[in-house]
Amino acid sequence: MGAKRAKLGAAFGRRGYSSGVSVGTRLRVADNSGAKEAMVVGIPGFNTRLRRVPGATVGDLVVVAVKKGTMELVGQVMRAVVIRQRKPYRRLDGTWIAFEDNACVIVTPEGTPKGSEVRGPVAREAAERWPTVANIATIIV
Repeated sequence: MGAKRAKLGAAFGRRGYSSGVSVGTRLRVADNSGAKEAMVVGIPGFNTRLRRVPGATVGDLVVVAVKKGTMELVGQVMRAVVIRQRKPYRRLDGTWIAFEDNACVIVTPEGTPKGSEVRGPVAREAAERWPTVANIATIIV
């Protein structure tokens, strides 16, 4: 008989935020890398129960497949950072934040953005976790 393990937050989203992006979600690409739309195909580092769909939230790194964009990028599998999500999530100060779309920024394996500018607002949680994305952002909410 082994020791009981406490239930940790794998089923409740990372960092206490509600996960609004899961595997299969289509994201709008908010940078000028050439991709327009991407689909989430994986979430690295997310170990979950069998047949449970993993979820990600604002500021998380996801693996995406480009669905719309330039011919060189369509079909490519890349990494991206989620910068906006439709599902409302609660900040530590008690405010609830929700954006009008789900959006991401495509990054290299090292974490630097492929584009040189980000269209639209970027959540503060993503900007704090990814300073290189915050440098090219125009609005941080």
